[in-house]
Order: sequence, then C-alpha cells, then structure tokens
Amino acid sequence: MNKKLAAVCLLLFAGAALAEDARQIVAESQTRAHAKSKQYEGTLEVTGSSNNVSIKRWTYQRIGSSGESKVLLRFTAPPEVKGVALLIVNHPDRASEQWLWTPAIDRGRRIALQDRSTRFFGTTYSFEDLEERDVNQFDYKLLGNDAIDNQPCWKIESRPKDSKSSQYTSSVLWIRKDNYVPAQMENFDRDKLVRRIRYTNIQAVDGIWTPRTIDVLDVPHQSRTVMKLEKVEYNVPLNENDFTPEALGAH
Repeated sequence: MNKKLAAVCLLLFAGAALAEDARQIVAESQTRAHAKSKQYEGTLEVTGSSNNVSIKRWTYQRIGSSGESKVLLRFTAPPEVKGVALLIVNHPDRASEQWLWTPAIDRGRRIALQDRSTRFFGTTYSFEDLEERDVNQFDYKLLGNDAIDNQPCWKIESRPKDSKSSQYTSSVLWIRKDNYVPAQMENFDRDKLVRRIRYTNIQAVDGIWTPRTIDVLDVPHQSRTVMKLEKVEYNVPLNENDFTPEALGAH
C-alpha cells in the first residue's frame, strides 16, 4: 500500500470513528433521559414578531420505550384553546403518526406529513418539533467541542436518513459533557437557520437531569416560545388506553 492510499484509508477510518462516537454520544443522552413514563404541566409564553405576548398552558404525558413512545399533549388554558389535544405515536423506522382533536369541531383529524412543518396552535413549535428524535433515524458527525452557558459541550451535526421525512435538512446539537443533557439545538433548511432551541434550568428530577426551561426561537418569523415545566414526574402509572385516537375527545 503506497503512502497516499494509506493516508486516505486513515482519514476514512478516522471519519467513521468520529461518526460512531457522535452517534454513541446522542444515544447515551437519550438513554440517560429515558423513563417508562413522564408527565408534567407546562406554561408557554409566546412572543410574536410584534412583541405581543400570550400565555398558554398544557399537560404532557409520555409512555413507552424510546423510539416507540406515545405522547399526549392537551391545552388547559386559555379558554380559546382549552381541550385541544395532540396524540403522537412515535416509530423507530419512520415518521410519527399524529392526531389533533379540537373541541370546536368535536372530532380528531390526522396530521398529514406535508403539514408537519406548520406551527402548532400559535406556538413556535412545529408539529415535527413535538415528535421524538429516534437516534436510528439520523446520521451523525462530530463537529468538535464548544460551550453553551460556560458548560463544555460536544457539538454534533445530524442529518435525517432517506427513510426519515423531515422539514430540516440538518441539525446541530450541543450536548453537555457533564450530564449528557442537550444544551442547544439548531435546525436548518439547507443553509438557512429555521429554529434554535435552548435548554436551561437543568435539575435532577427522580434521578434524571431535566431541562425545566425550553426556549424555542422561530428565526424567520422572529417569534419565540418559552416553556417552563412544572410538576415533572417520571415512571408514574399512566393508562395506555388514553393514548389512542379514539380517546382524544374523552376528556
């Protein structure tokens, strides 16, 4: 083997090793955050581009293993959105299934894949932002080291695999080295930054490091949603029968 070929092989091996390391970091982050179930109450402060502020509240419940979980979101305030519910059924090998129930029409509807990039009921979250990011649906690349809020982080690029339908062509994750908690994520459409998500006020809840404040910035519209998690609980008994499209309007 000549020196040039040996150098190319060494670079390819190093690149593959870095990609594997990046995937392992993300997988470890998800493993440490895993629980059989999770629930909390959330306060969402939504600031529009004209600096008008609205307050919303929802309850969040999650059940199931990572990548195959089910999530139920239900607005509790203000009155104009109270009772609106979203069911998300995550899959490890394809996009999630989502159903939205609204009291005004007293029925649920399935959210089509092409509508996942739209904003969810006046927040800066898109429907896609609310689904679970399964580690196996993305390719990873370690970009190096960085710091967020003076905390050392791994900086990792992720790109959806061909089987993963996404509005984003790539994302950059900052994962803290001390506890493997995500500190920031930036989502891109080609080279255009679409959303920046910051995770702060990180506290240990039932042995799991949990960001209690999540700040979502919609960059093109310059609007943001700051969500604060209250009454967070892990591994609590939840009724799996509540996590079905048929049960959405039962509450």
